Amino acid sequence: MKTLTEFKESLNLEEPVSGLSVQLRSLWYDGKENWQQAHAQVDQLTDQASAWVHAYLHRKEGDIWNADYWYSKARQTRPDISLEKEWEQLVLQFLG
Repeated sequence: MKTLTEFKESLNLEEPVSGLSVQLRSLWYDGKENWQQAHAQVDQLTDQASAWVHAYLHRKEGDIWNADYWYSKARQTRPDISLEKEWEQLVLQFLG
């Protein structure tokens, strides 16, 4: 999977495709409106990439204090863009 379009099309599947990074798997579950499963993918991870996704998820949840904590851990700042746009930027980032 190489493009945002392909990633979005995969949301029609019942399960994420094999070989996705944990960050993309989390974003996939979020794209399926399963915040709990998305959060479970990154909740116990402390690397910067996972922290960035974790931050986005807490921003989406509305827990801004917690989101800002995770953005800090990811060495990112909370963006002033829509959640949809941030999700797309994260997917593109991790598709590489």
